Amino acid sequence: MIRPLLKKPTLDPDVLANYRPISNLPFLSKVLEKVVVSHLQDHLKHNNLFEKFQSGFRTAHSTETALVRVTNDLRMTADAGSPSLLILLDLSAAFDTVDHGILLNRLHHTIGLTGTALNWFKSYLTNRTEYISLGSARSRQHTVTCGVPQGSVLGPILFIIYMIPLGHVISRYGVSFHCYADDTQLYMKTSPTSFSSSTLTACLEEIRVWMKHNFLQLNSSKTEAILVGTPRQTQSSSITGITITDHVISLSTTVTNLGVRFDPQLSFEAHIKNLCKTSFYHLRNIAKLRPMLTLADAEKLVHAFVSSRLDYCNALLIGIPNKSLQRLQYVQNSAARILMRVRKYDHITPILHSLHWLPVSARIEYKMSLLTYQCIYGNAPPI
Repeated sequence: MIRPLLKKPTLDPDVLANYRPISNLPFLSKVLEKVVVSHLQDHLKHNNLFEKFQSGFRTAHSTETALVRVTNDLRMTADAGSPSLLILLDLSAAFDTVDHGILLNRLHHTIGLTGTALNWFKSYLTNRTEYISLGSARSRQHTVTCGVPQGSVLGPILFIIYMIPLGHVISRYGVSFHCYADDTQLYMKTSPTSFSSSTLTACLEEIRVWMKHNFLQLNSSKTEAILVGTPRQTQSSSITGITITDHVISLSTTVTNLGVRFDPQLSFEAHIKNLCKTSFYHLRNIAKLRPMLTLADAEKLVHAFVSSRLDYCNALLIGIPNKSLQRLQYVQNSAARILMRVRKYDHITPILHSLHWLPVSARIEYKMSLLTYQCIYGNAPPI
């Protein structure tokens, strides 16, 4: 059963493209899929078959580890005297257009599955039927001819396997890249004063051709680009945009990369501004409900809508100015006051201690300490 869900609450519900088709699968099938995924991941890991720079749905990988690697590379290039061009590729309905024949071929020739194991995946992918349920309405059943189920346990790792050859395509051009599921970002060093786009254009064209041959659609209209470097490097650059098959993509002042807003200097000012705005919106709503909630329930809401935002990819915020840190700390202080129902000017330190909440700066340092520990003891993703 397929239930259409809006990709974002703010999108127009009358536009069909704004919906994501989520499969409502039996729990027993999900249990079986978890077992299969566990064995498949072990096989991929032990035989070094994962794409090195694919962070989606892998143990010890996350959007944060992906962005830490990318921002580190961009900053090192800027420190060496050159800006970098960062391109965020957008795919249209990527999970829904996976060709079953190509995927089975990858499972056989790239991953090395044969016999019963390969036949199991063939049985999983083929002869599936689905129908759409929306409110009280229900469509007729039809046979699924392509795609991997969104909402399934097995679907994401099958998609990652499907995308493995893309890394080889990009690597041939010497362009750096990183993937998180269907989100692919390219970045390359540019000259501070002049830039020849021939290599990048050729790489983008081959990516487009590869995707076409694999029934994936590169959405040029939603692909974004930004120049990253010091203020002097970005201002003196002659780059104004890039071209993908006659579609010119102009440079943006900010782009949203895996949920984090990037600006040309990687100051994350735009990200912090948006984070504070969104957090205070939710805090105002929680404050209205607080008299009717128990402390435990109110704390769950705060963690779900505010703390999770403060902690998301906060390793990227290491070294930001104190002024920016103070804005984030003000969000946490406000959350603590609403939760404990104390006055605005009551001293905040005892309240944070009673809640066992680390201040924002300490949370960032704690996250960096965890990543450093993982790097030292070999549990971090490869560089």
